[in-house]
Amino acid sequence: MGNSFSSIISIKDVSVTFQHKGKSIEAVKDVSFEIQKGEIFGIVGTSGAGKSTLLRTINLLQLPTQGKVFIHQNDITGFEGESLRKLRTNIGMIFQQFNLIHSKTVYGNVAFAMKAVGRSKDEIDKRVPEVLELVGLTHRTNSLPTKLSGGEKQRVGIARALANNPEILLCDEPTSALDLETTTSILELLKSINIKLGITTIIISHEMNVIKKICDRVAVMSNGFILELDDVFTVFSNPKHEFTQSLVRHTFDLALPERLLHREGYKTLKIIYSGEFAEESIIADTIEKYGVKINILHGKIEYITDRPYGILIIQLSGSDEKINEVEGYLKSKTLKIEEVIENV
Repeated sequence: MGNSFSSIISIKDVSVTFQHKGKSIEAVKDVSFEIQKGEIFGIVGTSGAGKSTLLRTINLLQLPTQGKVFIHQNDITGFEGESLRKLRTNIGMIFQQFNLIHSKTVYGNVAFAMKAVGRSKDEIDKRVPEVLELVGLTHRTNSLPTKLSGGEKQRVGIARALANNPEILLCDEPTSALDLETTTSILELLKSINIKLGITTIIISHEMNVIKKICDRVAVMSNGFILELDDVFTVFSNPKHEFTQSLVRHTFDLALPERLLHREGYKTLKIIYSGEFAEESIIADTIEKYGVKINILHGKIEYITDRPYGILIIQLSGSDEKINEVEGYLKSKTLKIEEVIENV
């Protein structure tokens, strides 16, 4: 993205503890990070990681047990009454299960968000058609939610979240109730809104593919902790923490039949390459240069934040000396090479 980032949200040493049946449950543990103005920031982790709890501290739907939340360097942690109402007007929220009022039309659902903060009828009549056009629902203005598809319901949810011109948009698993094709269209919509409006977007998901498609940076959560935080390309191309590595592996789904992993006379390598090398004919050049036999078992190139990232699983056959030469050459042309001896 071409936005010039500066910090808009700061989470400082935030912990959230719940009491349940006489026990303390630490949902978020001593978390600190900053979110930059205009970016799409992802929080990813498995169920129970603390993602939703952490997200809700940003608009104080969940109060931190410890620590502070800042917006534009202002400590909002103690906001209540009118200051809290103004804060939440500036922060739109999109929910997993849409949370629409079934007795109201599409227009009525979006208008309700504006009425709730005291907007005038003239303001509502002007703004609602604008946001419905933005989310592609002008033709559904007078429909009831029961007549809408899942994707259309979520578009109403997005329109409602944008109705009061918020500066920040919180997205709580916004695609997990949708099919794959609809998920893609909703993510494309959120990305286009981010670009058009410059709205800072925080999206939580248990799916790495969602993060990969839309986010600029990502925090990886597990058991209440943030284990890793970096730009999305770095997290996918070179994950540091073992838990992140596991999430990334599942995303690429490179498992092979066992019979291929143990072929006599072959060495199996996984090649990871990025940047300029991802678009070069490395394998063809290797075959020409060394005269070795290379069998490609699996491979793909993806574009993460418009940067190429590729994975190839190959098998080499030849003398140990020749294979060592080839490995040395490939290491000089790629990001990383590792021998594959078992599926993980």
